[in-house]
Amino acid sequence: MTKTILALTAALLAAPWVHAQDAYPSKPVTVVVPFSPGGISDVIGRPFAHSLGKALKQSFIIENRPGAGGGVGMAYAARAKPDGYTVMVALSSISAIPASDRLFGRPPSYEIKQFAPIALISADPAFIVVRGDSPWKSVKDLVDAAKAKPGAIPYGSTGNYGTMHVGMEMFTNAAGIKMNHIPYGGGGQQVAAILGSQVEAITQLPATLAGHIAGGKLRPLATFAPARVPAYPDVPTMKELGYADVEYFVWTGFFAPVGVPADVLATLRRGARDAAQDPEFRSAMEKLKAPVVYKDADEFAAYLDADAKRLGTVIQKIGKVE
Repeated sequence: MTKTILALTAALLAAPWVHAQDAYPSKPVTVVVPFSPGGISDVIGRPFAHSLGKALKQSFIIENRPGAGGGVGMAYAARAKPDGYTVMVALSSISAIPASDRLFGRPPSYEIKQFAPIALISADPAFIVVRGDSPWKSVKDLVDAAKAKPGAIPYGSTGNYGTMHVGMEMFTNAAGIKMNHIPYGGGGQQVAAILGSQVEAITQLPATLAGHIAGGKLRPLATFAPARVPAYPDVPTMKELGYADVEYFVWTGFFAPVGVPADVLATLRRGARDAAQDPEFRSAMEKLKAPVVYKDADEFAAYLDADAKRLGTVIQKIGKVE
């Protein structure tokens, strides 16, 4: 009897400890960024992961998995064990990659339905930029040069049908020009390519470009926003320049694989909400000139669905691009 009582007592004493150990998150969480370091999902994902870790009192560690316009990392995250210990910060190209796979008649490497949207973090219009020493001072200059030498001017993207590829193809289609597409593994490599004169133009976000623009190394020619961006009041919109349909926002979202337990998703939602309000995160975003545009899971899911439909239409219009 005494042994039984002792065993029960030990079990009861251990129970709270076991529960505490099992409470999510009880170990570091991997945050997949499906692009190389230095791109928009990386420079936003890192301060977000830091603030998320503060909110949930655990380490959230960025793991870059670039390739195929983000498709490699997204497919990896889609197949991850749905226990909450592998999550993802990704861009709007999450919708574009499956659509482009279907365009080419190949099985998509993943589907959007394999992800549970947790929160929208930011949404920002793309800019088209050239180097500071470029002879092109305006979009008209670039268009005239491209018409004079069709297919000769190289531009860099973050991969076929990635966020920065779709934006540029929208522009070249509207302008009736042909440029030479050079894909890279992410925004960091893409920006390095233009700074290193490997390409002559790119589309990117202010968060990735701010320091280079301020230092005169890059020159913005236009924004894809519907109105001029307050931080860059001298940069015209594509609409102002006569390209009414060339409007393009790149958003950053926080996802988990489908199948993550409801209580874990609730914890991640709470953590994301707190992270988005963290003064440290907001200060980092302000320095990047990237607006915090927070939407919780339900609202984000509706936003994601609408954007996926719009991007699918855009990709069909662009057609096959090798």
